[in-house]
Amino acid sequence: MRCDQERLRAQRERLSAELPPVIGHRGAALHAPENTLASIEEARRLGATWVEFDVKLSADRVPFLLHDDDLPRTTDATGPAGRLAMADLAALDAGSWFSTAFAGERLPTLETVLDHLRRHAMRANIELKPTPGEGPRTAREVVALLERVWPDERTIPLLSSFDPAALATAAELAPDIPRGLLVHRSPDAVAWRRRMERCDCASLHLDHRFTRKGLLAALRREGIPVLLYTVNDGRRARSLLEAGATSIISDAPERILRAWHGSAR
Repeated sequence: MRCDQERLRAQRERLSAELPPVIGHRGAALHAPENTLASIEEARRLGATWVEFDVKLSADRVPFLLHDDDLPRTTDATGPAGRLAMADLAALDAGSWFSTAFAGERLPTLETVLDHLRRHAMRANIELKPTPGEGPRTAREVVALLERVWPDERTIPLLSSFDPAALATAAELAPDIPRGLLVHRSPDAVAWRRRMERCDCASLHLDHRFTRKGLLAALRREGIPVLLYTVNDGRRARSLLEAGATSIISDAPERILRAWHGSAR
């Protein structure tokens, strides 16, 4: 797909204006089991207006929230998540691993989460986290769902991924939904620019541990929104925001909000 520079510029300007200083990571993963409704609600309670979460497909192609390809770390089941139908996934306990207070918390479908976000006027950075080889299919199902259940184009979610095939498919199917390129380690400028161009990406999502302040300043001058993950120290977050980061993705959004508003302890 050929990149529409005018549309991309408009998306970057809009994201730069609308992205908040903090986005809850997998909801509020320090306080509640990640990628659950409980975690998203906790992020809202702590003051986050945006949340980030991971989406993959069940065996019957239902988009649902989960980070890992396999189930044992965050549920009471074993084996690959992508081999189970959504009805089976929805019956798993996705909360007890975190705390007995969350026993019985479920793996939510993306549709359920989108409904929750709409009702509470929240926004989302949806990370496409496909099981191996499922990037294009995951993007297709997520885009189809967004087009069906998210009618307000003014608050359309931001899609992001490490998977170039998922991003390319999303760009082809829904160029008006902004996309962000996720990078494990900051590559050289030529490499990440080429990857962003191939996937028509509006934003760049970097690991803060490998991100220099000079790069942040340069990206800000170019109008590229930068989201940094995963920062749980308020002073570090404030320093990065002052250096040019657009948003900080955090397991503890309240810490970053306190720091940004000048009341870090």
